[in-house]
Amino acid sequence: MPSADVSHEKSALLAGVAAFTAWGLAPVYWKLLRSISATEILAHRFVWTWIFMVVLLSWQGRWPEVLGNLRNRRTALFCVASGIAIAVNWFLFIWAVNAGHVLETSLGYFMTPLFSVILGAVFLRERLTRWQFVSVLLAAGGVAYLTIDLGHLPWVALALCVSFGCYGLFRKVSGAGPTAGLFLETTMIVPLAVGFVFFLAATGAGHFQLTTPAFSLLLLTTGIVTGLPLLWFAQAARGLRLTTVGFLQYLAPSCTFCLGIFLYHEPFRRAQLVTFALIWVALAIYSADAVARWRGLRVPAAAPVV
Repeated sequence: MPSADVSHEKSALLAGVAAFTAWGLAPVYWKLLRSISATEILAHRFVWTWIFMVVLLSWQGRWPEVLGNLRNRRTALFCVASGIAIAVNWFLFIWAVNAGHVLETSLGYFMTPLFSVILGAVFLRERLTRWQFVSVLLAAGGVAYLTIDLGHLPWVALALCVSFGCYGLFRKVSGAGPTAGLFLETTMIVPLAVGFVFFLAATGAGHFQLTTPAFSLLLLTTGIVTGLPLLWFAQAARGLRLTTVGFLQYLAPSCTFCLGIFLYHEPFRRAQLVTFALIWVALAIYSADAVARWRGLRVPAAAPVV
């Protein structure tokens, strides 16, 4: 692999690690807003993220790129789809965290990489090496064990899994750059968000007021908290295989899982311990295989099997 390609892949990997670590620690931030409805938080999140992207695009001088993407019907349609997918994902995550279901959000994001692997195989014809396939089986076993132990269909976890997996696929195939793409997908939703924020202000039900400066500041910073990780994720999605992005996604639920256990003291059963162990073993195997391939040392018996 040429050195330029290696450098690009490494920068994409670092961006992916930064994005998923930030998302994994996000419950700490959203808990600060738990007295506000998830719908109001979501509306402000879209508004301030959109403003953040306007400032960033103006600073970078990338408006011609945005206009070029808008003229491409395929790109515009996929940005609409990714905007809807991330809106659903954001709402469910905020609601679940503030309703005390941090561990269930963790389960959802543990399942997402498996769903991403399936999407990559079905729609992008991506293939796994043998060691990667072993990792998938181990992770699948851990997630299945935890799901069975719950004794009921984890609908929040499944909805988070499907919405974010589809978002990753739409972002990868849209062809839009990280900054322009994020602006376009938030632009598709921001009119509704602005309307809702003004409705709350007019009825006196909103929390963005001079009388509540702490809440107002937290709502305002949702743009930065949202925008930076999504830009990192977009860079990772465009520079890495979808299967690699899928495994990086384990970082976020691992952080969230630890928050649920050690910070928020949610119940910890043997099923969670078994699942956590199996997933980290899978990650270790996958990471060793990836490092070996980056160094040009092909792992024995690494022929494609999927």
